[in-house]
Amino acid sequence: MDITFKKKKDALVGDVIAKSNDLEHGVEDFEAEIENCFLGQKFITVSPECVRCNLCAEECPVNAIDSAKLTKPVKILDNCVKCEICAQTCPVNSIKVIESTSDLDDDLTYKLKTIKVPHRTLRMEKIYVDSDKCTSCGNCVKFCTTGAITVQEGEKAVIDKDACIGCGACANVCGEDAVTLERRLGNVFKTKELLVDEDICVACGVCEENCPVEAIKLEDDKIVFFKDKCINCEVCSKKCPVGALKLERLPNES
Repeated sequence: MDITFKKKKDALVGDVIAKSNDLEHGVEDFEAEIENCFLGQKFITVSPECVRCNLCAEECPVNAIDSAKLTKPVKILDNCVKCEICAQTCPVNSIKVIESTSDLDDDLTYKLKTIKVPHRTLRMEKIYVDSDKCTSCGNCVKFCTTGAITVQEGEKAVIDKDACIGCGACANVCGEDAVTLERRLGNVFKTKELLVDEDICVACGVCEENCPVEAIKLEDDKIVFFKDKCINCEVCSKKCPVGALKLERLPNES
């Protein structure tokens, strides 16, 4: 997805004035002056195609995803750190990483761009339906992304193991715990790199205080970075007051 919206600056000023007049104590002869500016943000969203497998919630390193239920998809919570692990993990690409920019000059230009992320490998190792527990409700069929499950009228669920990808949606939505699954999930891809500028670092400790996985700390006023712990989130780079930490996307990953 790559979408661009444009609006004249004069129209935006008019909107601000109109909004002021709508307030309970509007200011007469109010004049709005809007300076040129630029703002960039990133969002993680979930599309309606979520199959309720809950892999993303299980893999989220900061517990920022509300698990899916039969009647609702997963939900990204406010404590999301934008590490993108959920998007890499989703077996049906229903989690999107969206970059937005707002550039105000003569016009307001608003752009939305979907960031492409690699997907981790997912393999089904073993899957089994307990016929004593299965009630033939068909919920597993509804959410199976590959059509690997069939339930004939009055019969128990049958799984085509050659078609099953091991996402676990069937096991998660089964109210009787009739599905047992063993799966193999590949490693997370490193799509970004944290750059540290020791020359401008002021050893304030903000990065250490805010890192959600204890991947960075100060020792003798020097930054010590544990690359194997880092989840490439945006916390330390966003919080650093002097810009000594910068998270850069690796080539060919956007």
